Amino acid sequence: MKKILLFCFALALFNCNDKNDYQSIDELRTLYSQPDVSKWPTPTLDSLIDKTKFEDLGVLGKPSYPQNNPYSKQKQDLGKLLFFDARLSQSGQIACASCHNPELAWTDNITRSFGHDRQTNKRNSMTIKNVAFATSLFWDGRAESLEHQSSFPILDPKEMNTEYSVAVERISKVEGYKPFFEEAYGDSTATLDRILKAIATYERSIVSRNSKFDRFISGKKDLFTDEEVLGLHIFRTKARCINCHNTPYFSDNQFHNDGQALFGTKDEDFGRYNHTKDKDDLGKFRTPTLREIGKTGPWMHHGHFPTLLDVVEFYNLGNPAPIQKKYLGVGRDSLIPTTSPLLKKLELTKEEVNALIAFMETLSTRTQRVNLVKMPE
Repeated sequence: MKKILLFCFALALFNCNDKNDYQSIDELRTLYSQPDVSKWPTPTLDSLIDKTKFEDLGVLGKPSYPQNNPYSKQKQDLGKLLFFDARLSQSGQIACASCHNPELAWTDNITRSFGHDRQTNKRNSMTIKNVAFATSLFWDGRAESLEHQSSFPILDPKEMNTEYSVAVERISKVEGYKPFFEEAYGDSTATLDRILKAIATYERSIVSRNSKFDRFISGKKDLFTDEEVLGLHIFRTKARCINCHNTPYFSDNQFHNDGQALFGTKDEDFGRYNHTKDKDDLGKFRTPTLREIGKTGPWMHHGHFPTLLDVVEFYNLGNPAPIQKKYLGVGRDSLIPTTSPLLKKLELTKEEVNALIAFMETLSTRTQRVNLVKMPE
């Protein structure tokens, strides 16, 4: 019965659409279940989108490595150990994996992460799965590379809360690390640069493979339900998600104000502006990847949205950002963030909302478990 209702709904939708005159879910299934995106229905792109630079969805390729930090298996193995080693922190209790747990889709599934002395961080922990495809790091893009990003948590008083020299000294004193540094770099010397490059090399290796979406568009035509097929089409057309969540990474790697600066509240966050001091960046945050989205909640930079339904309905309403007038005044009026013009009321029906969520859940992969036989001693 559900399949019949979806078919009738889709039929009504596409018969009234002059731009994409598709007659059924079956036709959409045929078009989408092959990797040549030029044969897919035309995406609904806003006039603000540079169509010459637009890249459609697809299967992730292999990660690339910078010239100053080329890949080696030995460096990846060293980085893996360091990623899980809490001795980099002052307390000896906080590791990179504390906020990026592989069994929780490489995040921690809480509103905002706990760090040194159980302090709460300001923002929700982003997944590092597929981070090799990000062109800047953190919600505000303040890190230009993974090597750069890896240095921030060590010093941060709310995270590892230690000095670089102390962290390096601790690792240097671990005899068990010496052969790993020897194999990765040619000698056993531990330095901050080598530690950061090893961690970055390991993080680049963490890539999603064979999600239900990837297998469907690669030719497994019957893998998607009718609802998921409809959701994929809505994602690229009526819901306009494709404007920001594009490329095989499902992110444009750009910064947008999605109405979540929370102006005038205790959680006020001006996002990228805090880094650049450019008023055009007020309230802008980096577009997060949607890969693994079904497992990376709670969502948004503040972690206030406990379900994907909350997220979709917020966008469906056009991302309202009410301003509390009592917080206006001298020096404040000019700091009112303006929501991106890309965001408009979507008028999605309940069936469309459910289909969109069903599609996004196909972007997740199996839970990973990382086994470390023994940490170096």
